[in-house]
Amino acid sequence: MNVLLSAAFVLCWSSGFVGAKLGTEDAGATTLLMWRFLPLAAVLVGVATYRRHAWGWRSMTPRDLTRQAVIGLLSQSGYLLTVYYAIQLGVSSGTTALIDGTQPLVAGALAGPLLREYVSPRQWLGLCLGLAGVALVTTADAAATHGVAWWTYVVPFAGMLSLVAATFMDRRARSSVPPSVSMTIHCTTSALVFTAMALATGTATPPTTDSFWVATLWLITLSTFGGYGLYWLVLQRSGVTEVNTLMFLMAPVTAIWGALMFDEPFTMQTAVGLGVALVAVGVVRGASSGAADCRKGETGAPPHRSKLNCRSADAR
Repeated sequence: MNVLLSAAFVLCWSSGFVGAKLGTEDAGATTLLMWRFLPLAAVLVGVATYRRHAWGWRSMTPRDLTRQAVIGLLSQSGYLLTVYYAIQLGVSSGTTALIDGTQPLVAGALAGPLLREYVSPRQWLGLCLGLAGVALVTTADAAATHGVAWWTYVVPFAGMLSLVAATFMDRRARSSVPPSVSMTIHCTTSALVFTAMALATGTATPPTTDSFWVATLWLITLSTFGGYGLYWLVLQRSGVTEVNTLMFLMAPVTAIWGALMFDEPFTMQTAVGLGVALVAVGVVRGASSGAADCRKGETGAPPHRSKLNCRSADAR
């Protein structure tokens, strides 16, 4: 089940880069994001009002609501605005996915001091392999992009940091929030933010082209419900290191999307990078499974002995 969830997450999350490229061909980033989240938030709020008891809204405290609103501001508003804006400025979807793919290294480096999660040497090896695979896929694409200012590549990097901050903020929360509740709060926050931005900049009116609405529907179904929803579900089941390692697959899979939908080149270098990224995911997942089995086998042992034996097993 976890493998199927991970595969669905990778496919749906990478679809967001394609949807952004489709939508920004006819409208600006704020216009697309406003119409992506405004109707979605209206539907979610309506369903939440009808099913407020079943969804667990009564157990939410003001502190929980505030925390989830900030997480939504970081993980949706901040992250998506930078990604869409970068693509609108001319950064290719593959290069944007590459910069986004550096998230696992940042999250892995911070998992220890912030969450007190042990990251084994084998997991670090997988993370480094993943970065190499992503670099192989997108290096040629970045070199072929002309007329794009250097600072535009900082934009998606800022979005990556925003998503990392949201991830750690969620993991440090003392209480667990049902995914249906968090999704409603996050999407409502994004709808308010992007609607205000679009109205302030005079970009609220959507284009009349069919492709814009196809892209909007694409982003709502595949990217929001699929990619964003599965992100938090896989995060709860697998932890920060594993779910962020899957982010290494986004650039290769985005390259496949681009080849199929936009006739973008899919070279041997792309195929090699995809293979390296797959190996990286296998290494990290294998190390995580081994560590989990070790901890399970050490139940009842003194804490210092269990930790030492598990680290020894990871080193192998």
